[in-house]
Amino acid sequence: MTGEVIFTNANVVTPQGTIYGTVVTRGETIAAVEEGTVRTGGVCSCGGSMVRDVEGDYIIPGLIEMHTDHLETQFQPRPGVLWPSALAALVAHDTQVVGSGITTVLDSICCGQLNEGKMRHTLLSMSVAAIRDARSKNILRADHQMHLRCEICDPYVMEMFEPYADEAILRLVSLMDHTPGQRQFCDYAKYREYYKQEDWTDEQFSGLVEKLKDEQERNAAVNRSVILAMCHRRGIPVASHDDTTEEHVAEAVREGITISEFPTTAAAAAKARELGLGIVMGAPNVVRGGSHSGNISARELAAQGLLDILSSDYVPASLLHGAFMLHQQVGIPLHEALATVTANPARLLSLHDRGEIATGKRADIVRVKLVDDVPVVRTVWRGGNRLL
Repeated sequence: MTGEVIFTNANVVTPQGTIYGTVVTRGETIAAVEEGTVRTGGVCSCGGSMVRDVEGDYIIPGLIEMHTDHLETQFQPRPGVLWPSALAALVAHDTQVVGSGITTVLDSICCGQLNEGKMRHTLLSMSVAAIRDARSKNILRADHQMHLRCEICDPYVMEMFEPYADEAILRLVSLMDHTPGQRQFCDYAKYREYYKQEDWTDEQFSGLVEKLKDEQERNAAVNRSVILAMCHRRGIPVASHDDTTEEHVAEAVREGITISEFPTTAAAAAKARELGLGIVMGAPNVVRGGSHSGNISARELAAQGLLDILSSDYVPASLLHGAFMLHQQVGIPLHEALATVTANPARLLSLHDRGEIATGKRADIVRVKLVDDVPVVRTVWRGGNRLL
């Protein structure tokens, strides 16, 4: 744990805007945010304080990631390949997360088999056990919490969800329905294209569609109801995933859901704004200039004021890049663009001690240098401790 650290000669992104100035931290907390600089050459110790000249780089809050599937890719880096050390996989994930400027991450883990070949039961139990173990040993640099993604049509979802419903670090639950013909896959051809590596025959595809539609009819309503009740009793926020129609959003509001995660149409996003839901979109969508699955452009929604939060989804580095692109490409003021990956997720997840460069907030700080308009993470601090 450090004493007093002074970050000076900085472009400091505060909740109100960007100032040229200085940030002072004491222990785990931001003690002061001031305009102007402290004279120093690089890094020096002045009167017991560590003074760091950041040479005009940006000082921003540590990023908050609320939905990343990246951990699963470390546990299963290739189809059918399960990494032999869960701890090693988690640490590799943690390293990439911190290197992307993320100081708080909700590791997003799927509840639902989808099919037996995806080893979802094993991935879930391994992931939770590894996070528990690593947190108890204090070997993770980012603050890792959990987001459980529940496939409500899956007959195994309750069997997988219930053992973890009382996890202290369970911060968010999302309700997903990936049935062909629904939500993200309302176009059957889009579903088949998404899973083109399966190389189904027409007969196999038709049989799969009928099976999944039958499972939805038998399981979706009851699983959705039970999971919602369990979350509401525990005070866990719930997100509705891939809202496509206005009715999807209206249903979510009636059920006490507070977040619309990855709406696929402008109509759904507009309804979410009207009814007061937080709107989450994918940062890869912003960076790539559009959705990889043909859904609504996140930049388009941002330009209409229909975006609150970015999620890195499957590329941790996209979170910071996407926020800066909202500023560079869409024209959103930088402090508002960065709020989509800091203050806004902190607010919706009730993480009130972080997400802003402001006096009294936790000293989660990232130094960022722009190189050819790309934000490059230089150093990362969490709770006053340097991580990178």
